[in-house]
Amino acid sequence: MYGFIAKRLLATIPVMGVVAVVVFLMLRLAPGDPAAVLAGDIGSPDDIRRIRTALGLDQPIHTQFFIWMGRLVRGDLGTSIISSVPVTTMIGQRLEPTLALATTTILFAVLVAVPLGVLAAWRHGTWVDRLVMMFSVAGFSVPVFVLGYAYIFGFAINLKWLPVQGYVSISEGFWPFFQRLILPTLTLSVIYIALIARITRASVLEVLGEDYIRTAHAKGVVERRVLIRHALANAAVPIVTVIGLGVALLIGGVVVTESVFNVPGLGRLTVEAVLARDYPIIQGLILIFSGVYVFLNLAIDITYTLLDPRIRY
Repeated sequence: MYGFIAKRLLATIPVMGVVAVVVFLMLRLAPGDPAAVLAGDIGSPDDIRRIRTALGLDQPIHTQFFIWMGRLVRGDLGTSIISSVPVTTMIGQRLEPTLALATTTILFAVLVAVPLGVLAAWRHGTWVDRLVMMFSVAGFSVPVFVLGYAYIFGFAINLKWLPVQGYVSISEGFWPFFQRLILPTLTLSVIYIALIARITRASVLEVLGEDYIRTAHAKGVVERRVLIRHALANAAVPIVTVIGLGVALLIGGVVVTESVFNVPGLGRLTVEAVLARDYPIIQGLILIFSGVYVFLNLAIDITYTLLDPRIRY
């Protein structure tokens, strides 16, 4: 087990190295000049040249890359071109809202989707099953921003049950903090619930046809125990897989959801950095999102061996 974990950890190093190279080249070779953005409309060619020299953008790409990698290894993600604030500081200031939204979304989605999927498999072919499948299709079909604005119009503007937008730190009170996370969580979790419920249904439905399930029924085991202890436990591997892979959807959804609900998190920071062509911030955010995704996949691989000891890589 420990050898497997060590090998998987070592395997993440070249993956992150490739991500770093791709991110650096992608942004540097993209059209546009951050020096021209900083100089503004009234900036002269001499002003743009001085800014490029100050930022090191006049050096060859390979020189810029080695300088950037040297800083990256030391944990230095650079300094924002627009605000002159260290990227690590800006990310640290925006981390709490994104972590809070991601955590509530994952917990809510898993707690709702897994029981829905099991129920749909258990009641296969009935109206319950069809209702869950209809919800899954609708969850994938409706864009996140459409749901967000619909929730704002219905629950915040018309019914006035919840705040329209914004974020309050948990240090200022749990209820104001939680109250402003309800609508973003409901918005972001719909597609996640649809994905997990669909895969859970398919996995549990396949397991319910196995011989050991019929044996458990023949022995008089309570239906709830059959579903949870036998069916769900043996269908857990694909469910855990889709929960982990769904984080990719979560990362993309955070950008849209935080913009709709004016949540000052990493997603909103990503939009601001892209509009301002602030290369250091964009690079830092992509690296962090990629790192989270890579290490989450590592955690999924480790979870496989715990759920099914036969799985070894």
